Amino acid sequence: MAAVPADEDDGGRPGPREQVVAAIGLLDRPLTSYYLVLGCTVMLLALGLTMVLSASSVAQIQATGSAFTLFQKQALWMAIGLPGMWLASRLPVRTFRALAYPMLLLAIVILALVLVPGLGRSAGGATRWVDLGPVQVQPSELAKLALVLWGADLLARKDRLGQLTEWRPLLVPLMPGAGLLVLLVMMGSDLGTTLVLLTIFLGLLWVVGAPGRLFVGMAGLVCLLVSILIVVEPYRMQRLTGFLDPSGNQLTTNYQSTQGLYALASGGLFGTGLGEGRAKWDYLPEAETDFIFAIIGEEFGLVGTLVVLSLFGLLAYAGLRIARRVKDPFTRLAAAGATAWLVVQAIVNIGAVIAVLPITGIPLPLVSYGGSALIPSLFALGMLLAFAKREPGARQALSARGPGPVVRALSWLGLARR
Repeated sequence: MAAVPADEDDGGRPGPREQVVAAIGLLDRPLTSYYLVLGCTVMLLALGLTMVLSASSVAQIQATGSAFTLFQKQALWMAIGLPGMWLASRLPVRTFRALAYPMLLLAIVILALVLVPGLGRSAGGATRWVDLGPVQVQPSELAKLALVLWGADLLARKDRLGQLTEWRPLLVPLMPGAGLLVLLVMMGSDLGTTLVLLTIFLGLLWVVGAPGRLFVGMAGLVCLLVSILIVVEPYRMQRLTGFLDPSGNQLTTNYQSTQGLYALASGGLFGTGLGEGRAKWDYLPEAETDFIFAIIGEEFGLVGTLVVLSLFGLLAYAGLRIARRVKDPFTRLAAAGATAWLVVQAIVNIGAVIAVLPITGIPLPLVSYGGSALIPSLFALGMLLAFAKREPGARQALSARGPGPVVRALSWLGLARR
């Protein structure tokens, strides 16, 4: 009897080596980044909407008599954000550059409005929202998108003029502009958003190729600034000391983090089942926002949390792939800045839930409840989709597409013919 080839199993199907080669070939296709961004976004949105309903149902029945109150609001924000994402995915690069300065100005104005007595609203020690009657808007989320666009446009212009070889042209006016946004956010005592803005700033410097000495100096300055922000606010010091001593104050300072760990631990490998979690029964504060990852871990177990981590990992890979493959400096910088924003925010949120980072109060992108965070994030992801179309070979692949997005996706995966 003839021996079975090493690369095929008994059924004649491809063996492990051919499967690896096929997977590598799949990642090398022109539209890989496009479909990864789109697929990860859709799956995170679907998971987020489901978990907002599960995490908020008990509290909303008590408060409003309906379990669907926050679910309906989140669905409405999603219905607004998805068309914005679709529109952004079809915009040319020059439009994003044209939006940079108006969006920066708008972000500065509404961040200043937060500090006006009677307009700003506080929660959890931070003043983050502007009260506009029926809705409350969180301007700092727009500030993240504004810094990505403005910083990318500014550095792209300086790159064209050859002004990025010296530290002064590299940092001016990027550092003062980013500093103004950070200052306005700091005045509202929002450390989490401050960290994300500073991450975007450092990410832009890294991508543009800032000298190592300058980058290390800026990173040190950021660490010093964050340390000062922690020391000057008593509640932040309490969070930090609670993080360093998790066994103490479990009924006060460490209550939320302790309950989050209990929720994760009770989920086990496969979880208690969707809707069957116990932490949302008035045990875990902010279950539908800052600590929604703990509810995912409780109801879907370790498997569910790994799926979420994998989706954000794929999103990070796709964003960095776009930044590496496009040739336009603005596109490269904006793609890297948007990716750093979303992925680092996810890392900070998840790190706080699993107690490897202090609690900062920022949401999990696309998953946590809140329209102010969701809409700018979807616009940024639409921008990444627009940039993915500019990768080598992507336009040709799109021009030869089939009759619909489902068939195109299946064809990309090799599961259907065009």
